[in-house]
Order: sequence, then structure tokens, then C-alpha cells
Amino acid sequence: MKNFQLGEFEEIVILTVGILNNLAYSVAIKDEIESRLKRTVSMGALHTALNRMEDKGYLKSFSGEATEERAGRPRRYFEITALGKKAIQYAKDTRDELWAAIPETIWQSNLAGI
Repeated sequence: MKNFQLGEFEEIVILTVGILNNLAYSVAIKDEIESRLKRTVSMGALHTALNRMEDKGYLKSFSGEATEERAGRPRRYFEITALGKKAIQYAKDTRDELWAAIPETIWQSNLAGI
């Protein structure tokens, strides 16, 4: 299943594309990540991740309507492909298995000082 491995930022980006559904373009993705995770995202890092995941076949992009506010340039929207859905399902299943393998005694220790 190595083909389905996502880096942490890639996983966040692809999940955000899913959350935004038909409104997933770079600025909206950036704003959603920053809002939900209280984490700053650079446009360069975001575009690199989007392009990399499109090259891997996890995302596909399409052009929206050209708008005046964008000087006639269309927005580039992203959607998750079938392969991308397999990749995020694999990531979720892997994380769920790891969480389930943590012994219950770990959670019973005193965390009060943290």
C-alpha cells in the first residue's frame, strides 16, 4: 500500500478539498486549513502539494468561469479522484489501527501536569 501513503500536509490538503467539495480552489483551501487548524499555510507550499497530488492522480483540477475580479482569469478548482479516495481511506484506516493498538493503560496515566 505504499502507493497510497500521504504526507501530513498532503493529508490535510486532500481532506480540505473534500470538505470544500465543489468550492475547492487554492485560496479557499488555504483559508479553510488556517481557520480549522489555526495553522499558517504558504501559497507556495499549498500549490506544491496540490500539483504533487495531481501528478500522483489523487486530485484533478478544472478551470472555473473567468471573473472580472480575477482580471478575466478562471479559478482552478480541485476534486478528489477515485485513487485519492483510496489514499485518504488508507490513511484513515492506518491511523485507526494505530490508535486502537495503544494500550488502555496509556490513557489512564496522570496527564494533569501537561
